[in-house]
Amino acid sequence: MTIELDEGPVARDRGPALHFASAMPTGAPKAVLAMIHGYADHGARYAHVMGALAEHGIGAIVIDLRGHGRAGGARGYCNRFDEFLDDARELRRLVEARGKGAPAFLFGHSFGGLVASLSALDDPGPWRGLVLSAPFFGLALEVPRLKVLAGKIASRLVPKLGLPSGLAGADLTHDAARARAYDVDPLVFKKATARWFTEATSAQQRLFANASRLTMPLYETFGTADKVASMQAGKRFFDAAGSVDKTWDPREGLFHEVLNEPSWKEIVEAIARWVLAHAEA
Repeated sequence: MTIELDEGPVARDRGPALHFASAMPTGAPKAVLAMIHGYADHGARYAHVMGALAEHGIGAIVIDLRGHGRAGGARGYCNRFDEFLDDARELRRLVEARGKGAPAFLFGHSFGGLVASLSALDDPGPWRGLVLSAPFFGLALEVPRLKVLAGKIASRLVPKLGLPSGLAGADLTHDAARARAYDVDPLVFKKATARWFTEATSAQQRLFANASRLTMPLYETFGTADKVASMQAGKRFFDAAGSVDKTWDPREGLFHEVLNEPSWKEIVEAIARWVLAHAEA
């Protein structure tokens, strides 16, 4: 199958410029997946996933959120969480312009899962379903109360203060080559800003308070050995979601980036089957 690749800046009237990349099967796609990456991450790291989806006839479009990858803005920073929802609306416009009218689905990994979920609640109209990969609905390890308090103070006084995340590629995947690539990727940053952390925490609380309002089909996959995002929080959201049609897909022993694990193709194929089944429904 021939795959059409494209990428470029996304200029807009307000807010920093974003960046998109797309992989579309030649002709009319069977479906389109709009993709949102995780924190300190960027869209180009999903090129292999996008190519595999295209082999199934599914187009994919990913954006770099503000402060990430090739997008403008201070690295990993936001004044308020809803700025990321503004970015998600730009992704929707890209899908409407480039998706050739195919059924559209929204995908989010990690922090992108938090953005995607709140975006789906805020503006469900165009989406046939929501696909989540290790969504960041809580940390895998509990943060000491003193550190949380310090973060709240820093968010008010020095909101752009960046603290080391402590994450290394080996914490994210069992694939040694992909782990090394993460560690040396110049577009991956290794700090979390104080304001981002407090805004993300507030957004998580907002999501759980409104989970029952989500009614679209839901697919959620999680590595059971995730060291970053809480699988328990992910399952709590899954159970609370108002969706009647929902699929919980735990992956035994996998780390946080299930789509960068050695078995990633198997997971992409499961997602592709789910998307195509719901595109035809």
